[in-house]
Amino acid sequence: MCLAETHEAVRERLDAPTHQHQGTPVSRRAVIAGGLGVSIGALAIPSTAAAAPRSRRMRDLTWTFSASFPVFVDGEEATRSTHVTIEENGYYLQRWTFYEHTATHMDAPGHFARNGRLSPDISLDELLVPAVVIDISDKVASDSDAEVTVDDLIRYERRHGRIARRSAVLMYSGWETRAGSTELYRGTDGSGVYHFPGFDLEAIEWLVERRNITGIGVDTLSLDHGPSATFDVHVGLLGADRWGLENLRNTGTIPPRGAEIFVGLVPWEQGSGGPCRVIARW
Repeated sequence: MCLAETHEAVRERLDAPTHQHQGTPVSRRAVIAGGLGVSIGALAIPSTAAAAPRSRRMRDLTWTFSASFPVFVDGEEATRSTHVTIEENGYYLQRWTFYEHTATHMDAPGHFARNGRLSPDISLDELLVPAVVIDISDKVASDSDAEVTVDDLIRYERRHGRIARRSAVLMYSGWETRAGSTELYRGTDGSGVYHFPGFDLEAIEWLVERRNITGIGVDTLSLDHGPSATFDVHVGLLGADRWGLENLRNTGTIPPRGAEIFVGLVPWEQGSGGPCRVIARW
């Protein structure tokens, strides 16, 4: 795509007559005949045709990948520049530089576990899984360092039923409203300590051992809550060969149960995870 000859090739295609396809002229008569064929075919559909399936709702849980999105550590911000333009080169292309754990992304087991699986090792059936949403927004309103606990999980099951095996357990804290400001999203205090919600280790152990989950997701910068200096949740979850999703959005707009999510992880070579598109459907 970046060869010098590309410009001329693109120009030739742009300048080609619009009424040709693969070098063969298309007459008006053929177009009309084709259109009539489609119309007649449509009229011939029997009245007993099966009704269309019920439409399903979808929600994007992904932030737009941008150079301004908050990162965990100063100096890890993404950068981008325009490499070529349509006006000057015949096609458009950007150049990006970023760390794997930027914006909405997956932490693969190998991010914290020695010899843990990496991005290309994540199987397809781990990327399309049932999802449940644990809402701790009420706790967060009075405690920025609130965590998803075993009590929250038990309370969820009493109301919504047992968490299915293979599920992704997603936290909704409402923290996404702060994503426009790095300082607010980190929740940095006067001593430089971060404050934002996450999971606690006992909840992770309960989910792995008792519910055999596939992974978890948070609408914050980290699986661990902000003040953590030991990253116990990362160590416990990824060490158990599960994945984690960070910087989700819209988790509060999908059902507490009954949805499934698709995690569009790129199989980055030797990747410790990486940016991905996360979509919910129910």
